[in-house]
Amino acid sequence: EPLFMVPPVRVGAENTTDLVVGDLTSQSELPEEAFPAAPKEMTTSSMEDNASGIQENPFNAWFRAQVGLEFTPEIAAIVTVYFVQGALGLTRLAKTYLLKDELHLGPAELSALTGAFALPWTIKPLYGFLTDGFPLFGYRRKTYLMAAGLLGSASYALLSWSDLWASFESSTALTGTVAVILLASACVGMSDVVTDGIVVTRTRQAANDPAVAGGLQSLCWGASATGSILSSYFSGSLLESMSVRSVFGLTAFLPLLVAMIALQVDEKLVAGVDNSALVIPTEGDAKLTETSLDTNGGIQGQVSALWEAFQQESIWKPALFLFLWQSTPTADGAFFFFLNNDLGLGPEFLGRVSLVSSVATLVGVALYNQYLKRIPIRDILYWSTIISLPLGLVPVLLVTHVNQALGIPDQALIYGDDVFLAALGEIAFLPTLVLAARLCPPGIEAVLFATLMSIFNGASTVGTELGAALTKAFGITETNFDNLAALLIFCNLTSLYPLLFIGWLDKLGEQSEEELETI
Repeated sequence: EPLFMVPPVRVGAENTTDLVVGDLTSQSELPEEAFPAAPKEMTTSSMEDNASGIQENPFNAWFRAQVGLEFTPEIAAIVTVYFVQGALGLTRLAKTYLLKDELHLGPAELSALTGAFALPWTIKPLYGFLTDGFPLFGYRRKTYLMAAGLLGSASYALLSWSDLWASFESSTALTGTVAVILLASACVGMSDVVTDGIVVTRTRQAANDPAVAGGLQSLCWGASATGSILSSYFSGSLLESMSVRSVFGLTAFLPLLVAMIALQVDEKLVAGVDNSALVIPTEGDAKLTETSLDTNGGIQGQVSALWEAFQQESIWKPALFLFLWQSTPTADGAFFFFLNNDLGLGPEFLGRVSLVSSVATLVGVALYNQYLKRIPIRDILYWSTIISLPLGLVPVLLVTHVNQALGIPDQALIYGDDVFLAALGEIAFLPTLVLAARLCPPGIEAVLFATLMSIFNGASTVGTELGAALTKAFGITETNFDNLAALLIFCNLTSLYPLLFIGWLDKLGEQSEEELETI
């Protein structure tokens, strides 16, 4: 992931929050006992237990008080999966240094492959159709989660096998490395979809108890954020004490943990599944009824409904604007080479910058929730883009070394600029989620939302690939940064052109999140 966001208002593919596409798990497949809600009052049996001297586990009591849920093996499995998804950022810098130092790729090639690695996240709706429509060994959740964990662990283990890659020619090693990284990325995407399916099912089952739904969502978000923050720093510091390949070997244990914890998913065996009758329910459905099955008409019906939805101007225009806004080019790959090769900044420092950036995104979330939910979405997107322009040009001071003439240390400038860019990027990202959710008409909310998120991921990939092409066109290499300042300026200026189409947001853009919640 980039240290500087150029343009700063971008959503990293792996940081996009997706709703599951197609949660076809019936009420009976995930028993209520898997997620028992916190009791609202003392029951007779519990009073008898207390009277008989049976003491509740202190951890369970604390967990229930904090989250509103009983701590069960299923809860432990969900928390573990989301934590691992965040912690897999441990390989963020390792992948970059592997391609740069061992496979000897230049800035343009590195940027191009970075965009390609996000491709598995652009087809997440297909994972939802696959897991919901075709049970694996009789299960829709746990077996796919186990398979994703095992394949992901095997992928990282392969990347850590130095002797294996040394035996190949350089072109073969590059092709194999790209294929294995793509497989690892797909496994993370699959586990994300499966776990989202479990969470959405449980949220729907607890529709009458907001405390359960809110507690579960907060728990998932907190676990992922914790893993991301921890991995941000260690992604760089570990490279100071071990090789790139060793970092991949260490990371291989994380997906393996997912495969093992998947055994705790309390899912009943699916018997006699008729794939032709499968549908994709919405997040708000309390249960699947025969009427909903007939109305949606199975997977084919969902695809038809999706196509009809995108033919409506009220949907395709805002979606196209968000695609344009997200797909502007970046100079991240070239700027990374400058930081490393010209300024001599090593992985430990870059890891600390990533840590600061992760914490800054949390600050951005807090600021948005506290002060900006009452601001129209269009205004937030407009002004965040405008404000991001001068902030995005700060790296030009580094490239031209003007900051040194002004007495500003390189590292101080990087830290300061990155904090503001990360917070601003998160403030701009959150309204897009709200807008995407409100674009979805009743009946296909889940599949359309996930499709929109995949479009955003695809737009981010397009921006990265455009940046790679521009890097090559500007003649920037691992040693020649003469035109890097011009590239940074050009990429930042292009972030403004989507504002010409901000009117496509129509009436939805004129409303704030709080106003949309009342509709």
